[in-house]
Amino acid sequence: MAHGSAQEPLLLRAARGEAVERPPCWMMRQAGRYQKAYRDLAERHPTFRERSENTDLIVEVSLQPWQSFRPDGVILFSDILTPLAALGVPFEIDDTKGPLIEDTVRTMDQVRKLHTLELEQLQFVGEALSLLRQEVHGQAAVLGFVGCPWTLATYVVEGRGSSLYKTIKSMAYQAPDVLDALLSHLADAIATYIIYQIDSGAQAIQLFDSWGSQLPPHMWDRWSRPYIARLVAKAKAERPDVPLTLYAMGSGGLVERLGATGVDVVGLDWTVDMADARARLGPGLSVQGNVDPVVLFADEAAIDAAVRDCVAKAGNRGHILNLGYGVTVGTPEENVKYMFDLSKRLTYKSAVGVA
Repeated sequence: MAHGSAQEPLLLRAARGEAVERPPCWMMRQAGRYQKAYRDLAERHPTFRERSENTDLIVEVSLQPWQSFRPDGVILFSDILTPLAALGVPFEIDDTKGPLIEDTVRTMDQVRKLHTLELEQLQFVGEALSLLRQEVHGQAAVLGFVGCPWTLATYVVEGRGSSLYKTIKSMAYQAPDVLDALLSHLADAIATYIIYQIDSGAQAIQLFDSWGSQLPPHMWDRWSRPYIARLVAKAKAERPDVPLTLYAMGSGGLVERLGATGVDVVGLDWTVDMADARARLGPGLSVQGNVDPVVLFADEAAIDAAVRDCVAKAGNRGHILNLGYGVTVGTPEENVKYMFDLSKRLTYKSAVGVA
């Protein structure tokens, strides 16, 4: 499709800040346990890694919300840890404990044993993205996604999810050369992974620095931002026209910093006022978000008010409507549908409070 043409998916045009008729809408974690179709599939295929590393199952799960709600973006069903095995870091995902890594990386020797990304081990990702492009027929943008270096490193160093991140934060003070080597290796690998996803069919990429906000801002500047900027620069040098969105939960104190990494879109969680974020980021960046996910447990009037408030504050250019975090388990599917249907009716000319 021609760059910037009206035939391009709405989400891509909004990500680039082009004039569009309405805010495109997709939801983080729009495929998952709140949907009966997903729970039924998970009963037949009980391990998460089977669901996220089998081409046919990835496509089936990714398309479940597309078939139900017709969002403006269809995101690859995967996990941020998926590429680690292709770097030489085996992992498991326990349904109750979450990700588990037995062979943690905490010394320079262990960092040196990591290898470059072996894309042949990630073939299921490429195949799934290619099939998704075929399935949606240009009616939605196909989204890939990756984890950012600091967030991936928290798992690689800690061995599991953490509430304090004591080991990796201590490493920043006591073994900064080791942490720098690990983050640099991850940044280069993730840049390669982004380019692979784009070449396989992804039209935009979501970057998750999920645990970046666990760092004080001055430490984020040292231990997250440079490595995000490094991978963004590498990806942009190869595929400059593909929009990149950066999201970090709890990142109200980092909003300007997220915008200074070279990405096209800043994802906002629900704790930031959309108008404040717009003022802090300036006119040159697009934004994504940021309706409180819990609003989807309320009635249609509450959902309507929350969505209209978000859209009005975001303005009529460069906004991708989304939740401020993923769809919560237990969310009524009819309320997810209501928000998607509302987004399609909410043209900028007719939206309350929107010019």
